[in-house]
This record gives sequence, structure tokens and C-alpha cells, in this order.
Amino acid sequence: MIGGKLMFGHQDDETTLNEQVALSQHPQLNDDSTTDNPQPTLDDTTINEPVKADSDDLLSLKQQALSQLSPLVSHLDQSPEERFKTLLMMIQASDNQALLKSAYEAANQISDEKQRAQALLDIVNEINYFTHAQKDN
Repeated sequence: MIGGKLMFGHQDDETTLNEQVALSQHPQLNDDSTTDNPQPTLDDTTINEPVKADSDDLLSLKQQALSQLSPLVSHLDQSPEERFKTLLMMIQASDNQALLKSAYEAANQISDEKQRAQALLDIVNEINYFTHAQKDN
């Protein structure tokens, strides 16, 4: 430490540690560096224009992620409440009725009675959704 400032590398005592880290991570910010090839920068139009993916591609990616997640859910370190919410989200996102039994089991492991009651109600609502959808077809 020199003059109350922590030194980093061979910088002078007027440069703070935060400035030194910023300069080391972004050499183009360093006044002492000169280069014939300036670093590319993003202009305002690039930042403000969102890149839109095809909705079919997004749905396909979602289905792939859900199918890969399904066998891994049991490996997540989650409380019964979190596990239930994860399973419910997966059921709703994929219409995968096979996950209802796991969600029901997770709901029954919730210790807080109010949260367990809400989770069981959510299970009943999902079952109603699936059974009504089958009757409509």
C-alpha cells in the first residue's frame, strides 16, 4: 500500500485499485495505450434493437430444455416448496401429465399447512385442466 492506496502491478500512486482493474480488463480505456486497430464498439442502434428469434425455434428450444430437465429435477437441491413450484412450472410449460404424481408427492412434503393446502389445490386445478381438455377433444 502506498500513500493509503493499494498498488496493483506497476501503476503510479494516483491510480486507484478499481481504476487499475478497469484498465487491465479494458485496455482501450488506458490513455497510455495506442493501437492502429481500435477496438470495435457497440453503437446505440445495436444496443436498442433486440434480436428476435423465430417463435418455432424458441418453442423447440423450450421443449428440448424441458425434456432434458425432467430427469434431472430430482438432482436439484430444493426445499419441498421449491421442488413443487419447479414441477408445477414444468407441468404447465409442457402439459406433461406424467409429472403430476411427482408434484403431488412434493406437495405432501411441504411442512407449512397453508403452503401445502395451496400446493394441493394447484394439483387439483392441473388435474381439472387435463381432464377438461380430454373431454373437449
